[in-house]
Amino acid sequence: MSTTTTTPRKTRALPPLMTLSDAAAERLRRLYGSGEHGKLLRISVNTKGCSGLAYDMSWADEPGPGDEVVKDKDLTVLVDRKASLFLIGTTMDYEVKALESGFTFINPNEKGRCGCGESFHV
Repeated sequence: MSTTTTTPRKTRALPPLMTLSDAAAERLRRLYGSGEHGKLLRISVNTKGCSGLAYDMSWADEPGPGDEVVKDKDLTVLVDRKASLFLIGTTMDYEVKALESGFTFINPNEKGRCGCGESFHV
């Protein structure tokens, strides 16, 4: 009689859903401490633009039933659960340029962007 034992295959840990750069954390702290005090930033992905998907940010009073709660650098950000597969491993950054400033996303899942940078596809 022969018995075969198999050892469980080790699963690879998933990267965090989202992380914040130091610049994004600093800007978010300022927003949370001033005009948006008591609110949370919610990040989602909507169908938009010539490449198909676009990042969308809004303010929420509290996490909703469809939100993933992301904590990084002692800050909380909400991610719409429907967007989580598009955002796994993404870093949110904050850039200041000569004529504009704002949050940007470094998303390893992106396969391309439209020419104007408004939308992306995976």
